Amino acid sequence: MNPVSHKSQSKNTLIVHFPDSISIDEKEAKMILACHYFESGLFTSGQAAEMVGITKRQFIEHMGQYQASLFHLTPEELESDFRNAFEI
Repeated sequence: MNPVSHKSQSKNTLIVHFPDSISIDEKEAKMILACHYFESGLFTSGQAAEMVGITKRQFIEHMGQYQASLFHLTPEELESDFRNAFEI
């Protein structure tokens, strides 16, 4: 089946039909999607948290369970920041 989306007055809605062989609950699916949008820079952490229906703090605390990072740095940028932090 194809996903169906429609826009209501205040919210966008996306309905996804998963095959019976996939066992995922709604909150987990929302969290996976929110983490992806956050890491892609499409959502702020507050927007991602709102989509899941949790607080911003809860979203940030749970991101690691979905292999998502709060920091949008490439390994090269992280290494550069680390070197710069220890320069005298």
